[in-house]
Amino acid sequence: MEELVALCKRRGFIFQSNEIYGGLQGLYDFGPLGVELKNNIKQSWWASMVYDRDDIEGLDASILTHPEVLKYSGHEDTFTDPMVDCKSCGERFRADQVPDYCKEDDLTEPRQFNLMFKTNVGPIDDGTSFGYLRPETAQQIFTNFKNVIDSTSRSLPFGIAQIGKAFRNEITPRNFIFRVREFEQMELEYFVDPGNDDEWHDKWVELRLAWWEAQGVPKEKIKLLDVEGKELAHYSKKTVDLMYEFPHGLEELEGIANRTDFDLGSHSKNQEDLEIKAKVAKNSSSNAKLAIQEQDTNKWVIPFVIEPSAGVERAFLAILNEAYREEELNDGKTRVLLSLKPHLAPIKAAVIPLKKNNKDLVDLAYKLKNQLQNMKLGRVVVENTGNIGKSYRKHDEIGTPVCITVDFDSLEKNKVTLRDRDDMSQESLDIEEISSFFQQKLSS
Repeated sequence: MEELVALCKRRGFIFQSNEIYGGLQGLYDFGPLGVELKNNIKQSWWASMVYDRDDIEGLDASILTHPEVLKYSGHEDTFTDPMVDCKSCGERFRADQVPDYCKEDDLTEPRQFNLMFKTNVGPIDDGTSFGYLRPETAQQIFTNFKNVIDSTSRSLPFGIAQIGKAFRNEITPRNFIFRVREFEQMELEYFVDPGNDDEWHDKWVELRLAWWEAQGVPKEKIKLLDVEGKELAHYSKKTVDLMYEFPHGLEELEGIANRTDFDLGSHSKNQEDLEIKAKVAKNSSSNAKLAIQEQDTNKWVIPFVIEPSAGVERAFLAILNEAYREEELNDGKTRVLLSLKPHLAPIKAAVIPLKKNNKDLVDLAYKLKNQLQNMKLGRVVVENTGNIGKSYRKHDEIGTPVCITVDFDSLEKNKVTLRDRDDMSQESLDIEEISSFFQQKLSS
């Protein structure tokens, strides 16, 4: 973890938020390279969910959430943790996670701690008008279920996907960006006929494993954990966690839950008419029936929901961890390498003039850079340092798949030198062939 944190700060992937004032625990800012990698992860997820399938719609719902949404979802009752303080070490822990070095006599009585951020809504702060910063993106998907059905005429099975910020007032944020107070979720709610839910749950576990492998996290690095007993969420019939060996230990990378009809049932009016199978609180506030009508029988059915939910920051950390390596070179030196999948690389190509003060070389480098940039495949940069070796090492370290050197052969023979990040091999290529090479490289 120390190597990853150092790399992130040194190369502009991640910074401690508000660092000039001492920082805020559990909050991080994504720098010039970090925002590119983060966006590429999100774009890959979105493409796999919304573009590559014909049964999923997208959504971008508000962050501020009506308190009754989180009342009927169960969050107001369940998003609290009993906390204790240790008088000896001065730390605060969840009551069920007190480390062995804290003696029982040094612990305070457990107190409930609310994990949701509450904020005033409106100009007068008198406590009567408030909302929450959403603790998850899922609930706004459920409350928009009828809107999506009405506007798209979808039938089962189908899904609604959303990527967005969520906020949890974590007591002890830790392990870099693994557990933080402000984070992004990539969440799908996939609605299926009751009775087909087990089959679809199994399908989505396999689909998600395949997606992680395509991002550079191999299947063999992920262990499947069936969540059982008290660890199972109150809404869940079954949950499978994808467990990954992060630098700090084996932890959840993504959860795939069968939420049954709990959420749609909880937010529906006239619940007694809907044969809800989950145990839900009586709802006298909703004005919508969150169900779908069967075409053959005209019967109203509340679908079951399969939910694959992954955190962007955890994805970022796992992908970075898999890509990071240190290699010994033939000259006895070492290089740091980020062997990122090309579609995730923050910078897709670096164009390097052989001499930084040669106008002809620099002009050609920028012309080539603009040509590649206009292909809209990702960020392309000119690295005009005058030191080819250092430029190569820098771009190895930040994961750039290919460096393109513009030298005097480029001016005289219309050729450039391509250098591969992973095996450091070099080849000469006509400038006219660069665009097709670049397209092929990024699709590999």
